[in-house]
Amino acid sequence: MTEFKPLVFSGVQPTGNLHLGNYLGAIRKFVALQENNDCIYCVVDLHALTAQLVHEDMATQIRSITAAFLAAGIDPKKHIVFNQSQVPQHAELAWIFNCVARIGWMNRMTQFKDKAGKDREQASLGLYAYPSLMAADILVYRATHVPVGEDQKQHLELARDIAMKFNMDFADKIRPTGLGIDIKVGDEPVHAYFPMVEPLIDGPAPRVMSLKDGTKKMSKSDPSDLSRINLMDDQDAISKKIRKAKTDPDALPSETEGLKGRPEADNLVGIFAALADKSKADVLAEFGGQQFSVFKPALIELAVDVLAPINAEMRRLMEDPAHIDAVLRDGGERARARAEKTMNEVRDIIGFVR
Repeated sequence: MTEFKPLVFSGVQPTGNLHLGNYLGAIRKFVALQENNDCIYCVVDLHALTAQLVHEDMATQIRSITAAFLAAGIDPKKHIVFNQSQVPQHAELAWIFNCVARIGWMNRMTQFKDKAGKDREQASLGLYAYPSLMAADILVYRATHVPVGEDQKQHLELARDIAMKFNMDFADKIRPTGLGIDIKVGDEPVHAYFPMVEPLIDGPAPRVMSLKDGTKKMSKSDPSDLSRINLMDDQDAISKKIRKAKTDPDALPSETEGLKGRPEADNLVGIFAALADKSKADVLAEFGGQQFSVFKPALIELAVDVLAPINAEMRRLMEDPAHIDAVLRDGGERARARAEKTMNEVRDIIGFVR
């Protein structure tokens, strides 16, 4: 039984400043994956409209995400880096997927409930349907793997459901075209045009928590800038935020079991471990029994060492917006070519005249 050609796809919304959680949980993983995979990385600017329709400076936000990709080490020549709105095929496939997906599926999406809040009747249709656009983002390239956080796993399950329903609904039309391949879903063979995408969730720090509250995820939308370390923060800002990070009065434990019930300690140890490419156990073997007055300066030094080069390169790139725009245009052209191939085949499968 043949397999789909491996392809990694992921995206980041251009809303707010990128922070340490984005870097450790996503961007550093993007960099590692490009070593042995064909990768497409997208600034998902259409998705940004679901959070806020009118943006003061969308272009700067798009360039900032792109600068972070490049500064962290993503190679835009070997791989594809682009912004979503340059490839209209995303929106075209999303509409088809809106007709494939079922209302009951969408109603189960917990992120919509969280983001819409109590007054869901005032939420935009875009916010409700954006998991369908996310599925289109991935499947318009027939991507097979997506590095995501745990909170996005449900959306990838939806993408799999949409792909499977499309494959089943159009099975009789896919096979004669020779466009699909035989895959196994469970114990059942299926002739599929779209792959069953797999999430890549493993990593050193899939969830980095707020510096002010270890029970909440580090977020661009948190009103307190002290809750996060932004990738554009300089050495002084990084130092200040770690020094002010919430802790408890006890010394660090010598074993990871001792971090239970201590969310702030667990978060800072996890950040150190991720930045140093070590396990939490390794960090505690070095700092167990020490007070935070000893641990925090070591964490500051490490964070500055890792983040300062990225910060400097981001600032350099942001001073040359023409270069960033050229990277995005080149990536957009290559992405459009791939996406249009898929859409031509999808149009043929559906039976559109072209």
